[in-house]
Amino acid sequence: MKKLPPRLFVPLLLLLTGLLTQCQRPEEAQPPQPLLPKAKVASLLTEMHLTESRVESAGLPPDSARALYIQLHKSILWRQEVTDSLFQRSYRYYSVHDKDLDEIYGAVIDSLAARKLRLTNPQAAQQAQELPQWEK
Repeated sequence: MKKLPPRLFVPLLLLLTGLLTQCQRPEEAQPPQPLLPKAKVASLLTEMHLTESRVESAGLPPDSARALYIQLHKSILWRQEVTDSLFQRSYRYYSVHDKDLDEIYGAVIDSLAARKLRLTNPQAAQQAQELPQWEK
């Protein structure tokens, strides 16, 4: 078996060290600044899903429906005083962190269910509002 020449040993060792350090797990990504709070993202997503549902049920041609949705999407962001880039950046961050996205969509589902309850059964919705917080 031949020995490795000393002049190749050091560069090869540096190369292997560099490759092995690249295989380590990257550090946890820092949240972008500014970052929308989860509650604000949940509120925006709730409004966006309701808007999407309204546009789909309007029976418009696909291109008109898309143009209407884009306009309404911009309107939602404007009313909430959020830029599109801030929303996209926050959503992208939360989507990488599954636990956070699960919490956000849990809040969206709860909000949509509460709206449905208010619309279908106003008396039950009134009773649910009267319950103390720990009984809900």
